[in-house]
Amino acid sequence: MQRDKPLVQVQGEQLIPSNTRMYLFPPLTAEVRRTLEDLPRLIDQVFPLPRRFRVTLYRETAELSRLLTSSRGERSDSYLTRKGLLSAYLRYFLPWNSYRLCRLLPGLALDFAAGDAVLDLGAGPLTLVLALWIARPDIRQLPLEFRCLDRSAAALNAGKRLFQALAGASPWIIKPIHAPLGARIYGPKVRLVSALQVFNERFEKIPQADTRALQEAADKTSRLLSSLVAPDGSILVLEPGVPWSGEWLAALRSALLKQGKVPYAPCPHQGACPCPGGKAKWCHFSLDTEDAPVALHNLSAAAGLPKERAPLSFLLTGPRGAAQETLQGEENTLAVRILSDRFPLSYPSNRYGRYGCSERGLVLVIEGDLRKSGTSGELVLLKPGSPEKRDPKTGALMMDMLSLLKQGAYWA
Repeated sequence: MQRDKPLVQVQGEQLIPSNTRMYLFPPLTAEVRRTLEDLPRLIDQVFPLPRRFRVTLYRETAELSRLLTSSRGERSDSYLTRKGLLSAYLRYFLPWNSYRLCRLLPGLALDFAAGDAVLDLGAGPLTLVLALWIARPDIRQLPLEFRCLDRSAAALNAGKRLFQALAGASPWIIKPIHAPLGARIYGPKVRLVSALQVFNERFEKIPQADTRALQEAADKTSRLLSSLVAPDGSILVLEPGVPWSGEWLAALRSALLKQGKVPYAPCPHQGACPCPGGKAKWCHFSLDTEDAPVALHNLSAAAGLPKERAPLSFLLTGPRGAAQETLQGEENTLAVRILSDRFPLSYPSNRYGRYGCSERGLVLVIEGDLRKSGTSGELVLLKPGSPEKRDPKTGALMMDMLSLLKQGAYWA
């Protein structure tokens, strides 16, 4: 399999890895949707829960949500060793996290070959392994090795049992590693290192405003991740879609660039992150959950945690390609990754806007004609107006979708 990923040169120094995807969140296929719908039933089958404990389940789910959000300071590092909380995690957080990943993974440039290995840090109940098997049927028959590290042996064992029930006689080899994140890991370097909702728990006590401490933690983390991945491998980090995560991922992105790891997604450029965090803007996406499993919505409602949107922040990086190819476009074109939902604008009136990311910083993409409307997570090629205009509220470069030059899957 070809590992060397070229770069696309849009204009001048604007380099975009050719495996940057146009659409980060493609719709679920019918097969993936059916499997996700069946996941709650499969969890109940593998981990039967007596009827008398169902009321307790709703209470434990609400308690675990509180410990993971508003009361994080009360949560111990070994919270998944508590049977009630692990049961709530398996029935609520695992399916919701699997749903998020099944929306994301098919849109990422993650190529695997027979014999590749994946190291999943903070693997919990093997959420990434389960989601990869569900969302990527094209790799189910590949002999792959998954090294899954977590401090909770109970979570790892539960995930392995669930995967066996889901995948049956799979060629995938699952190797649980019961150890904390800082443990020394032996073995050859891997094709993919993943850390899903790990670093917010590890570094959440660092204030968002303390950019120096965040950058120091990011530098240390980037060295760790780079030491574990093969030269042609990738690093995937996913965090909750909150402002702290935007600040953290911007710092980690900068640190990984120093290690020679180019951002593949969601960034359309290698320059400084224009939206590292803050009250007004940070890099995140909110997925509509209309197609999430009905049983999962019902459990969410019973626990008092209805979920109409599923936010996330993430970063995928990989090696800098040696070759280049050129994308032909007009002069002064700009690749923009659309980040936000549509919102009404006071100026220009009767128009809508979305925030986007580009090598020139934050962009306010102006929409009005529904035939030329962006989608959150989409990459579009626009042309700035002349003279250029700036949003008086945010300072973002204002660009009109009427200047759309490219839209569609022109990156394969």
